[in-house]
Amino acid sequence: MSEDKSELLRSLSIDRSRSEEDGGGAGFGPVVLGALAAGSLLIGGAAGWLLKPTPKARPVLVEAAQTGPGKAVAPVGGLTASGYVVARTRATVAAEVTGRVIEVRVEEGQSVQAGQVLAVLDGSLARVDAASTQARAVSAQASLNSAEVQYAQAQRDLARYQALAKTGYISDANLQAVMLKAKVAAAQEDLARAQLAAANSDSNRTRVQLSKYEIRAPFTGMVIDKAAQPGEIISPLSAGGGFTRTGICTIVDMDSLEIEVDVNEAYIGRVSPGQKVDAILDAYPDKVIPAHVIATIPTASRDKATVRVRIAFDSRDVNILPEMGVKVTFLDKRT
Repeated sequence: MSEDKSELLRSLSIDRSRSEEDGGGAGFGPVVLGALAAGSLLIGGAAGWLLKPTPKARPVLVEAAQTGPGKAVAPVGGLTASGYVVARTRATVAAEVTGRVIEVRVEEGQSVQAGQVLAVLDGSLARVDAASTQARAVSAQASLNSAEVQYAQAQRDLARYQALAKTGYISDANLQAVMLKAKVAAAQEDLARAQLAAANSDSNRTRVQLSKYEIRAPFTGMVIDKAAQPGEIISPLSAGGGFTRTGICTIVDMDSLEIEVDVNEAYIGRVSPGQKVDAILDAYPDKVIPAHVIATIPTASRDKATVRVRIAFDSRDVNILPEMGVKVTFLDKRT
């Protein structure tokens, strides 16, 4: 068994003497490696020639316009600026008294007239006070009427006693008593008149106070925001924290819409009152709206180095709404 294993191992060994005697195999390796290297160089050169970019013109660097102090670049094609549509007449209508809302008569988008009732508050106590002061005013008027009658009678008595005193039919004591009575009547009449004036003043005050429970529009405009609902508490001050409303609605006079833009202070000399302007709303980029400069606000922003400019629309357009974004181009004065 051991002899069979030794024979098997010898059959698996390599005969090195035969490979050394074979002279043709000694130089095959270097020749093959050289051919492979030359082929790789040819392939690399061809690939480099194919991938070489064609000659192009040298790129021109364009410097972007920068704005800011000391870095202003004049715009091309006219001075332009961006801003917003604002309303010069705008008010958040609030109550002058504290009360519970029982009725709101407006909605967003509704047009209102000056003096129109927008909301009604619960004025039960105010109505009671107004009725009470009115009754006191009526009572004071009656007291004045009585005092006037007594004063008139006292004046007639005084005149008669003075005539009798001249004939000697009455004594001086009786005449003095009648004169004193006339003076008392005159004082009572003055007092009644003063009390009537005070009562009328109180009545007017409570009537005005009662009218404050009806909240009216301060001017003609459009409601753009409704803040209160029936059942909520309204107060001129937020006395109840976040649960107390301070306003009923917000009204805007749509005829007072205009544009406000910030212009770099380096170009503000190119803007003048009355100058023509082309405005384009961001919402309607294909529509040019003619406008003109109203005024330049006489102050500059230190942070932004800009000056605010007010611009008016030449005509009213229903598509123009408050707080819309807008871009404007200031036209040259000769155009």
